[in-house]
Amino acid sequence: MRVLITGTTYHPAHNGQAVFTTHLAEGLARRGHEVTVVAPMLPGERRCDERNGVAVHSLRAISLGQWHPDAAVPLLPSGALREIMATARPEVVHVHDHYPLSRLAARLARRFGARLIGTNHFVPDNLKPYLPARRYLGSAYERILWWWMLDLYNRLDAVTAPSATAVSILLENGLRTPARAISCGVDVARFRPIEDLDRAAMRRRYGLDESAILCLYVGRLDGEKGIDVLLRALRLLPRHDVSLGIVGKGAARAALEGLAEHAGLGARARFLGFVPDEDLPALLNSADLFAMPSSAELLSIATLEAMACGRPILAARARALPELVTEGENGRLFGPADAADAARALAALVAEPQRWRAMGAESRKRAMAHALDDMVRCYEDVYQHTWSHVRSG
Repeated sequence: MRVLITGTTYHPAHNGQAVFTTHLAEGLARRGHEVTVVAPMLPGERRCDERNGVAVHSLRAISLGQWHPDAAVPLLPSGALREIMATARPEVVHVHDHYPLSRLAARLARRFGARLIGTNHFVPDNLKPYLPARRYLGSAYERILWWWMLDLYNRLDAVTAPSATAVSILLENGLRTPARAISCGVDVARFRPIEDLDRAAMRRRYGLDESAILCLYVGRLDGEKGIDVLLRALRLLPRHDVSLGIVGKGAARAALEGLAEHAGLGARARFLGFVPDEDLPALLNSADLFAMPSSAELLSIATLEAMACGRPILAARARALPELVTEGENGRLFGPADAADAARALAALVAEPQRWRAMGAESRKRAMAHALDDMVRCYEDVYQHTWSHVRSG
């Protein structure tokens, strides 16, 4: 099948949508499909590269980084996209957001007779902190953002979202298109328990305490991620042999470092910045626990990667995270934005090291249900069902 995928971001960007679309495109290509990706790219001019069997068209774009770190808008994409689609002749066009490039792709798809699939990676209220004049428009922002998203998604042939929670949110807010929950997937072959790892050496490489109980966070450093809650919870923790490793970059780093300093955490809170992909499995394995304090996750690839590595999870009881973590089975949950409850849950986890191996095994078992190959097969099924339905009609 000929598939064209488009959205705001793709490899080498490091965010959930980029990771997922890259895994999907390359997984489809490995299974014999002709896959074309179109995405804005910073910096540079328009170009086409082949990466792991996928034709990747990068469109010249301008950054909207002052509003969101990963936002970019392609410059005059209409002619370029029409030319790309005329050459690729897609049977399925799969859009991954509702922004201008995806809206243009959807309009052109109808002209080329392609079926239209959309995947929702976030809900509109996640964008509010990044938008200008939000304090003046109040709830009107959310209504406008939902209308803008559903205006596109209600014209598609099928919609997917990464969790049952995400699908429910879409339906509750007015989605009429048939919707299905399909996980973003995780590479369970790369992210796995490493039994012979020199954990002390890995910690030394990143300046982490070799003897401490290490809790790791991986993700963007933005307000919606709730990292401030972790820092405040660490300050409230009665024991001082627990340290927090924070992996990632983002606009909130300076403020978070200031908070850690003000809380007197010292070396107990280490900001590691960007960690290369090739180091992540080993770094996750060097940790005792993994934390995801975000209140905005519609799944969380980072959490799935930690689970695949066999780590117990400390997570906010928010959005889709309870679909991944069950209290007392593979981790502990706490109330979103509640530092005192996070400290309670963290204290409970660190007090039961004899259960970490069993909790980690349960995490790994649950992550296996999100394997990349299964995710790709689910999307093949969506594509085939939608295409067959149209052809038979």
